[in-house]
Amino acid sequence: MKLWLTAVFTLVAGAQERYDLLLKGGHVIDPKNRIHAVRDLAIRDGRIAAVEENLPASAARRVVDVSGLYVTPGLVDIHVHVFASTMGPEYTGEFSVRADGFSFRSGVTTMVDAGGAGWRNFEEFRRDVVERSKTRVLAWINIVGRGMAGRKTFEQDVSDMQPEPTAEVALRHKDIVVGIKIAHFHGPEWVAVERALEAGERAGLPIMVDFATFRPERPFEDLVLKKLRPGDIYTHAYLSAVPMLDAEGRLRPYLFEARKRGVIFDVGHGGGSFSWRQAVPAVRQGFVADSISTDLHVDSMNAGMKDFTNVMSKFLNLGVPLEEVILRSTWNPARQIRREQLGHLTPGAVADVAVLRLLRGDFGFLDAHGLRLKGDRKLMAELTLKDGRVVWDLNGLAAVDWDKAGR
Repeated sequence: MKLWLTAVFTLVAGAQERYDLLLKGGHVIDPKNRIHAVRDLAIRDGRIAAVEENLPASAARRVVDVSGLYVTPGLVDIHVHVFASTMGPEYTGEFSVRADGFSFRSGVTTMVDAGGAGWRNFEEFRRDVVERSKTRVLAWINIVGRGMAGRKTFEQDVSDMQPEPTAEVALRHKDIVVGIKIAHFHGPEWVAVERALEAGERAGLPIMVDFATFRPERPFEDLVLKKLRPGDIYTHAYLSAVPMLDAEGRLRPYLFEARKRGVIFDVGHGGGSFSWRQAVPAVRQGFVADSISTDLHVDSMNAGMKDFTNVMSKFLNLGVPLEEVILRSTWNPARQIRREQLGHLTPGAVADVAVLRLLRGDFGFLDAHGLRLKGDRKLMAELTLKDGRVVWDLNGLAAVDWDKAGR
């Protein structure tokens, strides 16, 4: 009889606890599913189980009160530099950072290394970075075989820009390669862009372009109006060198034409690629980048960029609605890298979740030139979940008070 009652109690308890974790009372913003309201979010077996009103606390093994906070998909940063496995030159080491040290604390669950590795060293990148990171690390593979090992040397070596082996390695690692990257090329020719495009055609992938030196022989307008295909990305959208404005400060129409063609504009803030003199008039005139990204590296994180939520906050203070900022930080970038399983909170999706606090106060935000924009709102990551597990908890929201914990 006693054994039978124990079994019944166990079955009843198991039936009651349908969820592993319940985030209760938060304001859910899930752009893909057009949710912008207070909802409870339940997780089971590392997946989103339900997003509904008033889910019973008794149905969850663990309940976290997130009232007054925003619950969003895990943030997706499509431009970072995390090839930090060795102290190699530039972005193959010394300029890069460890992914796990800078992702979760900003609500980021997916990072895409932007061309640190090329086909010659991609195996090393996968072994030492991707497979050793708790963060989901994906990659743009560089058209230069040696990757970003030297802006003045290797990245100018046209002979090492080989579409065939680049595409072959991209396809061999298609689970993590999202596209082809070209960056830092100084020459007057279109060769770097054209070879990246050829590799992209061979592999069936988009390309991301850091246009580097702007030259009259290869006008930026031609890049976005003639060279790039629908789905290709120009990063560093608000770089000072981009010819965005006319002499009267009006946004030039070709930018909207390029967007109509399907060209994507990404923030790619970085240490030197975001100017208030470009961003403020552009956003005010309706040209908001399609995706927000950091261009995270050892210089940018200690300068005006700082981290993902800081970059998001800049757009909030430019007047972009919060739901639009979240869209450009989650579902938009997930689609751009063709990882539609990410960036949303659909039941059944992987439970990557960011819980954000919107602070109000007196804040200042720096651009790449050390110029300040004053603001009154700032986002901060309170809680981050990756695959349903708490990986960042700023104030211990998901923890048990020490004096209530059993010994």
